[in-house]
Amino acid sequence: MNKIIRGAATVATIILGVGLSSCSTHRNAISNSKKINKMEISNKEKVVSLLKSLETGAQEPVGYINPNKYIQHNLAVGDGLAGFGEILHALPPNSAKANTVRAFQDGDYVFTHTQYNFFGPKAGFDVFRFEDGKIVEHWDNLTEITPPNPSGRTQFDGETQIVDVDKTEENKKIVSGFVNDVLREGKVEKLTTYINPNKYLQHNSGVADGLDGLGAALDYFAKNGLVMVYDKVHKVLGEGNFVLTMSEGKFGKGEHVAFYDLFRVENGQIVEHWDIIEPIPAKENWKNSNGKF
Repeated sequence: MNKIIRGAATVATIILGVGLSSCSTHRNAISNSKKINKMEISNKEKVVSLLKSLETGAQEPVGYINPNKYIQHNLAVGDGLAGFGEILHALPPNSAKANTVRAFQDGDYVFTHTQYNFFGPKAGFDVFRFEDGKIVEHWDNLTEITPPNPSGRTQFDGETQIVDVDKTEENKKIVSGFVNDVLREGKVEKLTTYINPNKYLQHNSGVADGLDGLGAALDYFAKNGLVMVYDKVHKVLGEGNFVLTMSEGKFGKGEHVAFYDLFRVENGQIVEHWDIIEPIPAKENWKNSNGKF
């Protein structure tokens, strides 16, 4: 592509009578062509390519990571590029698979929903932060792949099309309100304010569609002394009709966990939900000191 652009630039300058007698003009043309080429690759595309390289072994996508500043929040992986390389070397040869089902961009952040085979089949949400076109920070939540839920839905199926990009901030406020009001503060009377009771599709492995499915799950937790407590919402990211929240809390018998929830919003209400809940290990078992969030 660079050669084509450079060649076209040279021909154009000759036709226009501008000439390339000046070396500085030539260097500027080459520099501009490189800038154009870089602009063709979005941060979202860089992330998808990087994740796919886990499977293909392609070397170029690693160049999308800033080698001097890569902050890792997966607590099972060492910090920086060295930690990233160490985990790749530990993989059995030709075992890794990565199929990114959904990818979104919110400012300097890209977040993805991916079906992995990474030390076994897994579902994952990944979040990357960019500076000057390079990845400088990474968060994720991973869990085992499970059978379809009571409504027959999997951890990956459902809507993928991004629409209503002009409503991104509005939809982020709706989802943030739901997580804070209902999940964090327990204001269940507001459920139908945020969730469309006639269209709510659920991808949690143990919960059926609709408010009835959600209610049955909450009743099961209450009867069995289990908890689902959202203590703090750390990030709310969105693009159009999709919003991801990254939260911290307690689950089950009180285990310290990270909640990653992906919501789809339609006409001002939540109509679809995917999630991954991952235990946060004790600090003495962390392989980096950056924390989960």
